[in-house]
Amino acid sequence: MTTHMSTTTDRFARTLGWVSLALGTAQLAATDAVTRLAGVDDSPAAKGVTRLVGGRELLHAGMLLGGRTPARWAWTRVAGDAIDLAVLGAALARRTGERRRRVTAATAAVAGITALDLLCAVRGAGPGRGPLRLHASITINRPREEVYRFWRDLENLPTFMAHLESVLEVGEGRSLWKARGPVTDLRWEAEIIDDRAGELIAWGSVRGATVTTGGRVAFTDGPGGRGTVVDVAMEYTVPGRALGAAFAKLLGEHPEQQVRDDLRRFKQVMETGEVVRSDASPEGTRALWQLRQRPAQPVGGRS
Repeated sequence: MTTHMSTTTDRFARTLGWVSLALGTAQLAATDAVTRLAGVDDSPAAKGVTRLVGGRELLHAGMLLGGRTPARWAWTRVAGDAIDLAVLGAALARRTGERRRRVTAATAAVAGITALDLLCAVRGAGPGRGPLRLHASITINRPREEVYRFWRDLENLPTFMAHLESVLEVGEGRSLWKARGPVTDLRWEAEIIDDRAGELIAWGSVRGATVTTGGRVAFTDGPGGRGTVVDVAMEYTVPGRALGAAFAKLLGEHPEQQVRDDLRRFKQVMETGEVVRSDASPEGTRALWQLRQRPAQPVGGRS
């Protein structure tokens, strides 16, 4: 079974190698046509960048078509895709009209290729082993009982956990969770398995839930009795975890970073009553939102 899967993945990788060969050849032999098709022919630097990308694609082709285990080189294409998406995102922000439509189409095409490259790379790396374990802590300048009470009301969690859509408590320590995943939205039911007022909350998903998750958050007095140390430990396994985690990491939204960001927002909520965001980034710091930002424009200019 494993050998068959490896052979299939290597074939997949070689197919991507032929894709790289075709793309690289086109970008070097028909640079003008490629830049025009992508909507960036108005940029003096576009031809040079396109030729560099073409050379990189030929390098990918050499590794994927010439190696004995080509699937292991698929991550090089994923890294290249990340660069291409960033460049196209910047180009999209500076175009309007027909050129913007062409850049949008090129971005969609690269995103589709990225998904295939990720799938190949994850298959080549083999299945993930065990649950994903996360840990983070932070000190909050509020009394321990107050911090505990806010967290214990689980319906408060989406106010600072950016990936959560909602949490609905249904009684007897059980709750329904809905979250935004890197690939698809997720829903599951969880239950409180340990609850010590002012000290600890531990939870786990109920048997048969789509997401297998568990964790605990501990509340202790801060150094010198000032503030509260919030210590979070979690683990979970979701369908397609390997692909989802890889895609999330590519977008700058790795689960470990999410937990740290969530705790920073929790600190802001407890200490100031709201999540503080700058005018330049009103939606927060998720990488996907940052990619869609456009250059600042004057609001009602002066004559």
